[in-house]
Amino acid sequence: MASSQESPAPMKQSSLRRVVTASMAGTVVEWYEFFLYATAATLVFNKIMFPPSDDPYAPIIAAFVTYAVGFIARPLGGIVFGHFGDKYGRKKLLQLAIILVGVATFLMGCLPTFDMIGYWAPALLVALRFAQGFAVGGEWGGAILLVAEHSPDKTRGFWASWPQAAVPIGNLVATVVLLVLSRTLTEAQFLSWGWRIGFWLSVVIVAIGYYVRTRVTDAPIFLEVQKEVEQSKAVRYGVLEVIKRYPRGVLTAMGLRFAENIMYYLVVTFSITYLAVALGVDTSEILGLLVIAHIVHMIVIPLIGGLTDRLGRKPVYIIGTIGAAAWGFVAFPMFDTRNPVIIVAAISLGLFIHAFMYAPQPAIMSEMFPTRMRYSGVSLGYQVTSIVAGSLAPIIATALLSSTGSYVPVAVYLAIAAAITLVAAVSLRETKGSSLHELDRLDEEKLAAEKVTADA
Repeated sequence: MASSQESPAPMKQSSLRRVVTASMAGTVVEWYEFFLYATAATLVFNKIMFPPSDDPYAPIIAAFVTYAVGFIARPLGGIVFGHFGDKYGRKKLLQLAIILVGVATFLMGCLPTFDMIGYWAPALLVALRFAQGFAVGGEWGGAILLVAEHSPDKTRGFWASWPQAAVPIGNLVATVVLLVLSRTLTEAQFLSWGWRIGFWLSVVIVAIGYYVRTRVTDAPIFLEVQKEVEQSKAVRYGVLEVIKRYPRGVLTAMGLRFAENIMYYLVVTFSITYLAVALGVDTSEILGLLVIAHIVHMIVIPLIGGLTDRLGRKPVYIIGTIGAAAWGFVAFPMFDTRNPVIIVAAISLGLFIHAFMYAPQPAIMSEMFPTRMRYSGVSLGYQVTSIVAGSLAPIIATALLSSTGSYVPVAVYLAIAAAITLVAAVSLRETKGSSLHELDRLDEEKLAAEKVTADA
């Protein structure tokens, strides 16, 4: 393939920054909408989309179940978008993803409540949540590859981490919108119609993100390989090809993702439940504290991404995994103080630790798979884990808290997840500074050797 060439000269930093901006713009949009739902599930949907209950945790668990539907849809979106993204390009699929998630989110803001249409309300909510999750499932792989495949080998960890920083930005925007609405409206107004404004605002944000993404093109390395794949019917791509040829990469990516995904949703979603229901902290106060924590997260992600270019991907990830195992035992006693300064310190600490796992992921996963199947590989490894990790984390944590009345089982749950991820991190092959062109060359050699064997 043309990918057997040496890595080309790095593109100009101005051009690379434009690619990063385009990737982040869409990611901010999609995760604004995804996390808007996460926050609304705890503060709004549990009160207006489900039948009332004497158990304060029952409607919350029901809302989290619909929240989990988005995670179930994400692997399917990753598979579909990954397949066609490897065939037609990252840019085209990213543009489709941003439109799909925008339409689903806007329609959520138009939904009637349980009092209006009964069980049709949660049913429609589930359908739109599925569409939203499907689109987000295809977003991540394309967004990080758009940057990773343009990045220089020696600084890929830094540049590829920027789309990850767009996630807390999207979460930050969602939190700020809900915070402003909750503080300017009465509780009755907020629950009646105020919450819908945040979902309707997605139209404006989607339009901006879509426009920015029209200003960039796919990376030269992808265009080279795409041309070779089109000319040779023997060269395959897609999820089945990834599983067949790179099973270790897929399993390692899933293992790395496990604790990271669980921890994130315990920090940014379950912590709201714990503070609001178990401790009685005011909703607007919680949202204000989360704003500070999201800013911390946004700042440290690219810094840690740059650290992986100096220290390596593996040691940075191991640090994050060990920190995740300890966070629950430290953070919940800090929450119990009800002191706003200590609470925001606990949440910020959780997101700081999380960044040690989250920032290296784009570079690590990009360097696991050749270009012809990279979109499928990273999407599969990243998204499938969310079914048993992030989707269930708030449900499991809330159920443990409800049944035991203690945070200790929740902390133990996170520590067990961290132990699983630590195994994957220790077994990880160090890829700092590796060439994507060299990875493609090795893949080409494997294909050639298999063809010789088959002919013989």
